[in-house]
Amino acid sequence: MAGLFEDDAPPPAFSGPSLFGDEPETTPAAAAYRVLARKYRPTHFDDLIGQDGLVRTLRNAFAMNRIAHAFMLTGVRGVGKTTTARILARALNCTGPDGNGGPTPDPCGVCANCVAILADRHPDVVEMDAASNTGVDDVREIIEATRFKPLSARIKVFIIDEVHMLSRNAFNALLKTLEEPPPHVKFVFATTEIRKVPVTVLSRCQRFDLRRVAVAELSAHFSRIAKLENIAIAPEALDHIARAADGSVRDGLSLLDQAIARGSEDGTEISAEMVAEMLGLADRGYVFELMEAVMAGDAAAALAVTDTAHARGADLGVLIADLLGLAHLLTRLKSVPALATSSALPEAERTRGLALASGLSIPWLGRLWQMLLKGVAEVEAAPDRRAAAEMIIIRLCHVADMPPPGDLIKKLEQQAAQNSMSGSAGGGSPGGTRAVANGAPMQAVAVPRAITFQDVVALAGAKRDVMLYAHLRQSVHLVRFAPPVIEMRLEPDAPRDVSQRLAVLLEAETNRRWTIVISQAAGEPTIADGERQVENAARQHATDHPLVRAIMEAFPGARIEKLHAAPEVTADEPPPDWTELAPPDEAYSEEED
Repeated sequence: MAGLFEDDAPPPAFSGPSLFGDEPETTPAAAAYRVLARKYRPTHFDDLIGQDGLVRTLRNAFAMNRIAHAFMLTGVRGVGKTTTARILARALNCTGPDGNGGPTPDPCGVCANCVAILADRHPDVVEMDAASNTGVDDVREIIEATRFKPLSARIKVFIIDEVHMLSRNAFNALLKTLEEPPPHVKFVFATTEIRKVPVTVLSRCQRFDLRRVAVAELSAHFSRIAKLENIAIAPEALDHIARAADGSVRDGLSLLDQAIARGSEDGTEISAEMVAEMLGLADRGYVFELMEAVMAGDAAAALAVTDTAHARGADLGVLIADLLGLAHLLTRLKSVPALATSSALPEAERTRGLALASGLSIPWLGRLWQMLLKGVAEVEAAPDRRAAAEMIIIRLCHVADMPPPGDLIKKLEQQAAQNSMSGSAGGGSPGGTRAVANGAPMQAVAVPRAITFQDVVALAGAKRDVMLYAHLRQSVHLVRFAPPVIEMRLEPDAPRDVSQRLAVLLEAETNRRWTIVISQAAGEPTIADGERQVENAARQHATDHPLVRAIMEAFPGARIEKLHAAPEVTADEPPPDWTELAPPDEAYSEEED
């Protein structure tokens, strides 16, 4: 009776007719389907595609018996980090078919350790997901487990996935064990965010960067799997899947699984159009046609292409992203002509892309890239993706026939120079002339000069009296400057001790008493107001310049953001003569205010 309730006990056999007198129909149990990413997961180092450097290094390490105690595997998702860790665990613990083998880069797959590790049930191979076990207590359990020898394996292997998710305290707790682990323990870490792993941990590990798998390698790999699955799929469809995988084998196999499920039931070939519809892509031909329409500035033809692509189920936001990718491809073909004969690109992109690139310039492609890059963000933020994409395409068509900004500036400069020739004929330079000797500007002799009120303000700045310097610039209207007497009017909101602080500053500099007179006369504008007036006049002068006017007319809505003074070679300004204000040798007498 005890066996009736066991989970593995078979159900009782049917012993008679059913309630309605008919025999029951026996339906065979359907076998559980394994997705392609699990079914074709690599089990040997040679099965890893696109990771030749990693495989070569690990094979040499096993051959020389120089196997590190800790490995750090980094790369984008789906390139084989966890798979490599499991192959490492089998390679370290394989005993061979006869049970007498040692560590080997080619695990047999039939010994007890290999079978158990492949089935994810070996007690000495511990996998931990750091994304859900981030605390120091989780790491302490691992540290405690390292003290005990393996139960049945040769090496106890700890695989920690997404190790960058561990907390700082968890990393600190792991450092000592990671630096001096027992001889029967190996650590294998995997992460997609290597920059988040502390340097103290990286320095204790042997690091391997798993690279993205190239589109050609992915497409060939998917083709082999499709043949093993007896699936007919067009090479162009596999190229679509390989590009959408973005270097990830697992992502590509998941998309291939989806394409097979979406394929026709009558067993006909899965076409590129079916895969493009599944991925929301436009047919590659639409992207080239759209680029040709944009190059010609034909907005009507470009919108016709988008209408057709949208009717076929393509996402116009993805179409804009594809156009961005094509702009990058054309720029590469323009910069590296050898790509036109390389097998790294499909035939259609080599031939048709080369034809497009030959009629474009690098500045034009650079401007197209910048506008498309901004357009992709606009589509993502827009409430209507189709409307946003069409507005971007119309914008591209209207600027396609415009010359690059550099060429336009040169042309406008030439026109402005021609227009100003008649008005400036016989006239002198507005900036005056400079004496030149031996081909170089003459330098003025650095003799002291009489001081000015601006020198007084500059002195306050040089002495780091920030408040006095600010008020002298913004709150003081100079009425009379006759050293050692300064007459000035203060703004109502200025502090009343400005005159006293100024007198103390000047007396300390010249060793002579100064008289600061507060007047009610209007006086000159403040220094800050004078600078604003000069800037406004310069801005107006720049606005009236023929070249600037031509640019404003060519680019409606343009405005002058900031003025930059043109560099000029001028004589060095002599320093102010503060010594002329020094008192005579005898003590100076008191002066009336």
